[in-house]
Amino acid sequence: MKEFEHKRRIMSRYDQTAETYDKQYLEEQNAKIRAALKTLTFNSGCAVLDLGCGTGLLFPHMKRKARMLVGLDFSRNILKQAKKRAADNILLVRADADYTPFRNHVFDSVFAFTLLQNMPNPAKTLEEIKRVSKPGGRIIVTALKKSFPRETFLAMLRESRLEVLGLFNEKLKGYVAICRPFG
Repeated sequence: MKEFEHKRRIMSRYDQTAETYDKQYLEEQNAKIRAALKTLTFNSGCAVLDLGCGTGLLFPHMKRKARMLVGLDFSRNILKQAKKRAADNILLVRADADYTPFRNHVFDSVFAFTLLQNMPNPAKTLEEIKRVSKPGGRIIVTALKKSFPRETFLAMLRESRLEVLGLFNEKLKGYVAICRPFG
């Protein structure tokens, strides 16, 4: 399946399930968010990107920790749900995670929860994440265990030249990796 067709199918699925997404995934997503945030601290002036932000479940956890939080997703209906959680310092952007409309090296931290398994080329997505991350910035990415066995996930991160600083999977359906770009 071609990249565009794959993404269009995923976008359509999220557009159709936007209103019920939280009922299905709220508990698991919040568990991933808590696992990631328990080891991280944030400078109050930081800029954060939530790539594939979905319904904005990260927003309540981060709105007081970041100067600016950008939520990016390509599903129009999912962004309508995210808007309900948005605050003054949260900007919503509708765009493709592989082709973000941002300059190089602008974000102190980039979160990508439950995104990679939906992307036709996860390595390409990781390259885009690195491009928009500041040197030394933190990249927090998850991978569903059923889509990426542990070693496959770690190898993909290494091949993308990401240093894994921490990996969590405590009773979760996915892995949570805290990374930073090499060099």
